[in-house]
Amino acid sequence: MSTRRKDPGSSKQPAGSFRLTIPLDASQISDFEPDQLLKVAVRDSRGQTTEAEFKFDKQAKTQVTLNFRERPGALTVAIGPGAASAEELFGMQTLNLNVSVRQWLDRNELTLNPVFIPPYYWYWWRLWCRTFTIRGRLICPDGSPVPGAKVCALDVDPWFVWSSTQQVGCAITDINGTFEIIFRWCCGFWPWWWWRSRVWQLDPILLKRVDDLLACKPDLRLDPVTTQQPSLKVFEGLLRDSAFPTRKTLTAADVSSLDNIRAKLLETLPSAPQLEALRIWPWYPWYPWLDCTPDIIFKVTQDCMTPGAVIVNETVADARWNIPQNLSVTLVANELACCLPTCDNPPCDDGDCIVITQVCGETINEIGGNVGAPSAPAGYLRPGGVVPGSATYNGDRPFGGIVPVVKNFGDLLNVDYLEIEVDDGSGWNPMPGGATVDFRRRWLETGTWAVGDEPFNWTMIAGRNVVMSRERFEATGGLAGWNVTRFWLANRDLVVPIDSTKFPDGTYRFRVIGWQDGGSGTLINRQVLPVCGTEIDNDLVLTFDNRVVTAIGHPASHNCGGVHTCTLEPDTHIEAVRINGVLVEPCETIDASSGLVEIDFLASDPDRHLAVYSLIATYGLNLSVNLLNRPSSTITALTLGA
Repeated sequence: MSTRRKDPGSSKQPAGSFRLTIPLDASQISDFEPDQLLKVAVRDSRGQTTEAEFKFDKQAKTQVTLNFRERPGALTVAIGPGAASAEELFGMQTLNLNVSVRQWLDRNELTLNPVFIPPYYWYWWRLWCRTFTIRGRLICPDGSPVPGAKVCALDVDPWFVWSSTQQVGCAITDINGTFEIIFRWCCGFWPWWWWRSRVWQLDPILLKRVDDLLACKPDLRLDPVTTQQPSLKVFEGLLRDSAFPTRKTLTAADVSSLDNIRAKLLETLPSAPQLEALRIWPWYPWYPWLDCTPDIIFKVTQDCMTPGAVIVNETVADARWNIPQNLSVTLVANELACCLPTCDNPPCDDGDCIVITQVCGETINEIGGNVGAPSAPAGYLRPGGVVPGSATYNGDRPFGGIVPVVKNFGDLLNVDYLEIEVDDGSGWNPMPGGATVDFRRRWLETGTWAVGDEPFNWTMIAGRNVVMSRERFEATGGLAGWNVTRFWLANRDLVVPIDSTKFPDGTYRFRVIGWQDGGSGTLINRQVLPVCGTEIDNDLVLTFDNRVVTAIGHPASHNCGGVHTCTLEPDTHIEAVRINGVLVEPCETIDASSGLVEIDFLASDPDRHLAVYSLIATYGLNLSVNLLNRPSSTITALTLGA
């Protein structure tokens, strides 16, 4: 027999003057194996606990001896799986026995009668506390890894429109985005013990699923949900003729009635396989305290551009029900994640060359006039994507605001500084003042998982507005371990954020110039960087269109402000409303059950970038209708000023 004892007052329990010996006998077990680790926990009347782990010998017998400093008095003894804590053992529906004060009279040592282990408990003890391992990888949508993120696994338990989660373990992703979470999961509890540690909240996913079901049954009405905590009050109308209590928040004491309540409710509620699949009571039976296989969702945070950014936030709809003891997952992070840039098709191009790959997160072959894209309209995203007269949001879009330009993954060789030149049709020139925006790159160091930001500011050197290349910073910036223990997380291949508001609206060409440091504040060996694998100069075509928001010059016929943005790009206005030919003044109420409604309205955009417009009328209780697509509607163009 091997034992391990624990005392709440010290890490090593000294031999006391009182001793309890518990003989144990597993000879009734037909499939007995002596390898099963078990535990005895003893709790006195003051709530103090003593515990010892043990295994049976090959003859299926053993005894456990526990020492006490003081006369223990009445004791409660719990026997169960060795992986359970003493507190958990006393919350389990396991083998228990009591020792009375009378048994200690006139003695310092007490040996109990042998405790025979029933086959029932022997079987369940193997399942009640087990170790689960979750291995996985966290990636961005493009497949690149997300390092340094905190991945937490949670068990989720739904009950009607409420849910409760319990965190089972967390891990930090490594440089490859991989992680491993090992945790212990116990079950077989008493309902009251399980319930007391749960935190509940209304679950919007469950609310929506139940609402969708009941919307198809307008004659079936539940009572309003009025509390954030689980309650039977929502079923008060359906249970009116029963004796079940419904006017209070659900407690552990009510759990024993849930089976009968469920049977009563299913007589009225419609069948819902989709809710049963989500383990939603009453469509699915509910015994979570006996659930020996957790139901797992994940929440992932990362301290990158925003500390504590939530990059994966799964709900009950994403639950992995009854997971195996070894689970493999792949989690895909959202747009808030910082991904480790990778070479898509190694080996990647290194050298004194460049390939512009993205603008505003869009690939270069989707921008008109650039490599791989239609030639016209030049500088527009998804050129030719708009069919005249159709409602299309994502075609023929110009750029505006801050426009980040990103290059290929490869390293620049023999390039210490970068300069951007622009051609507005009159030849190549330096960028206008303020058009090149300072930026930061963020790095991650493995091992410590420290992160840091490094500024890359545009600076005048020898009359040229340049920024240090990433490669020169790695060589001279004083930080070691690049691409071994230190990696760029954000903006690794950012070339320049262009402030498009520093340009008049129009189409422009840009190119990247490479310089070497000549020392003493000089630049040498100017080179228009070629496109990698060619002798062609790099070239980027973009069209800018920035709207101005100001009340100056806005038509006086319809003042801006409030819900009306002060801009003409685009501009809207309701000029007049007539019902049966009678003009309706602002805020006036007209009683008309039928007739002709005429609305004179303005929807314009001088730069012709307005994708769609609608004319919405609201009525009743949160109801609306688009007046422009009604079969009875006729749209007639009005002559300006007529």
